[in-house]
Amino acid sequence: MKAARGSVVTKKGTPWGTIIAVVAVVALLGAVITYYMVKSAPKRDQADREAAAASYAPTAADPDPSKRIPGVVTANYSGSVHVLPSERVAYDKTPPFGGPHDQTWATCTGTVYPNAVRTENMVHSLEHGAVWIAYNPQQITGDALNLLSVRVKGKPYTMMSPYPGLDKPISLQSWGHQLKLDDPNDARIDEFIAALRSNPNGVYPEVGASCDAVPGSFDPDSPPPFDPSKPGPDAKPMDYKGSTGAQTDQNGGMGQQSTGAPAPSTAPTK
Repeated sequence: MKAARGSVVTKKGTPWGTIIAVVAVVALLGAVITYYMVKSAPKRDQADREAAAASYAPTAADPDPSKRIPGVVTANYSGSVHVLPSERVAYDKTPPFGGPHDQTWATCTGTVYPNAVRTENMVHSLEHGAVWIAYNPQQITGDALNLLSVRVKGKPYTMMSPYPGLDKPISLQSWGHQLKLDDPNDARIDEFIAALRSNPNGVYPEVGASCDAVPGSFDPDSPPPFDPSKPGPDAKPMDYKGSTGAQTDQNGGMGQQSTGAPAPSTAPTK
């Protein structure tokens, strides 16, 4: 009897509660890690793409590395030629990448616009050193759209928007530079951004100008919409002198009014 009582006292049951709790914690931890890896994959992949494009960063010896990127088209445009919010410009390129533009720039602080934005505001942002990724919303959707968005979200001096009727799936713009592409995986997207975003070597007119939202003039959550119609006979030409009453930038801010002084005409570069 004593032996039997001893065996009952010393024998312990299997701690199923503890085992179940540990298994649940391990499973939860695994799910969290998997979720993180899946969600962070686009950012990690983008970091790799940016590292691969780092050799296109501008230097004093190589002030405009975009000249080494196949397919980049360039043109010379005069800066600080402004129109009023009610006026349109008859641009010479689609999408435009320079020329007269609205007195207020579009917010370009890593902004992904879900809807097309008034072109004249977007062009002003290029004058400040921004890169604008435009895409054809009929051709770029789903994973392709996400792949472009990760290039922009949270990236200073970068913005993105649909551009209805675009003749290529993707078009990149900086002031005086454009690159049209078919594939969102194309490494030239990252090379273009590395070469031209906030390039300090005089490739755009207003080095150091702001990309922040302009309170009371441009709301990035409700921007002026894109006008798909053809500009009418009252649209301002590319050699426009600037509208009386339109403000000009002064150190990146809204400053003096335009005097209407003549602006040199644009000319394509080789």
